[in-house]
Amino acid sequence: MNIKKILKKEAFDKIPSVDINVVNKLYEKELLQLNKKIIVLDDDPTGVQTVHDISVYTDWSEDSIEKGFAEKNSMFFILTNSRGFIASETEKAHKEIALNVIKVAKKLNKEFLIISRSDSTLRGHYPLETNVLRETIESNSELKYDGEVLLPFFKEGGRFTIDNIHYVQDGEELIPAGETEFAKDRTFGYTKSHLGEYVEEKTNGQFKAENVTYISLESIRSLDIETITKQLLEVNNFNKVIVNAVDYVDVKIFSIALIKALKAGKNFMYRTAAAFTKVIGGVSDKNLLTREELIKEESNNGGLIIVGSHVKKTTAQVEELKKCSFLEFIELNCHLVLDPKKFESEVDRVIENCERLIKSGKSIVVCTSRERIDLGPDKKEEELKLSVKISDAVTSIVQRLKVRPNYIIAKGGITSSDVGTKGLNVQRATVIGQIKPGIPVWTTGSESKFPGISYVIFPGNIGTNTTLKEAVEILNK
Repeated sequence: MNIKKILKKEAFDKIPSVDINVVNKLYEKELLQLNKKIIVLDDDPTGVQTVHDISVYTDWSEDSIEKGFAEKNSMFFILTNSRGFIASETEKAHKEIALNVIKVAKKLNKEFLIISRSDSTLRGHYPLETNVLRETIESNSELKYDGEVLLPFFKEGGRFTIDNIHYVQDGEELIPAGETEFAKDRTFGYTKSHLGEYVEEKTNGQFKAENVTYISLESIRSLDIETITKQLLEVNNFNKVIVNAVDYVDVKIFSIALIKALKAGKNFMYRTAAAFTKVIGGVSDKNLLTREELIKEESNNGGLIIVGSHVKKTTAQVEELKKCSFLEFIELNCHLVLDPKKFESEVDRVIENCERLIKSGKSIVVCTSRERIDLGPDKKEEELKLSVKISDAVTSIVQRLKVRPNYIIAKGGITSSDVGTKGLNVQRATVIGQIKPGIPVWTTGSESKFPGISYVIFPGNIGTNTTLKEAVEILNK
């Protein structure tokens, strides 16, 4: 395959600029009129990578959802971790979530807007999740959805949509998403970079690329709010809306038109990356976190870094991390998962070393072996189940740890979710901000295993080769 690469500068130079002050005034005015509770369903914990001072609930009980509705903030997150589920599990979870949201919304007489936040490189249970949400809500309430908005732009991660093609930045070049390693994902793979064609591919032709509504950068940058609003008003039958964006200002301009359409009676489901949640939730910019903000209680113990992600970027980042002389590395041999007794002994060995080293003041990196288990092309669900067993083993390291680390970093979506919910037993956390662009930090709640600890959630596919090393160095100054 010939990989089509477009220089970032060449692509962006063709896009006209816009008066940001004018946009902000229009955006802030419309946002004040969005009187809906925004519920973000996050298919892994990395979706909070653009927000701060926002709650994350790790279950979707009526009680947790009601607490989220009761908050002063217009938005809260529910961590589903559904990217680590098989299809039947994610269907069950999304039905439960939708039913509980409807019950709470009726009880409190409050309107809501649901965002299915997923991967900016297009991986995940799509269109299953938004289809289940739509069908369940429409069957159990008077709410009807006219369409679905797809907005995978995520500036911090270098994900841009130009001329309806979604790109992943690699250095100074933009590579069509369908030609990256992410598109070859064994569970959630795809071939199309044009988002209309991606929709057609993922829906098995139910929604054709030619019938999708496209919000162009030309309309956005010319501030043609009227045309964009008209496009949204004409969407029906749950057809798809593709939003082009290369900057946050584009999302703000689209949101102005979107809120106008919502006020006119339209309803949409949303499948987006993290940028949209920040904009529609009215979350302000915030500087990157300092060590003083991250380490509230100094101790003589070392920190704990757990690496589960297997994408190339993570492997490259781990190689850079090895240059830190103050770190000790422990590898968990994942291939032993095929032999339960040997795998159990391997986990015991890792935990014993973790206890000893952290207590001695050493920061340690627990890394799963880099070579993935390959059971063949016809065993995707079996491989996913094995990856869950490996993640459970990694989680048990935190569960069984007796000494409190100075901080915890988890690398990879499934890994960070399981460490947070099962290992640390977090029920509600507060996102305090980001340690590096696109890399969020939780402060754990009082109910957790280590209350008030800084928990860094490091996506597998974010940052340059040195970003993980830089984050670790901040915490170990």
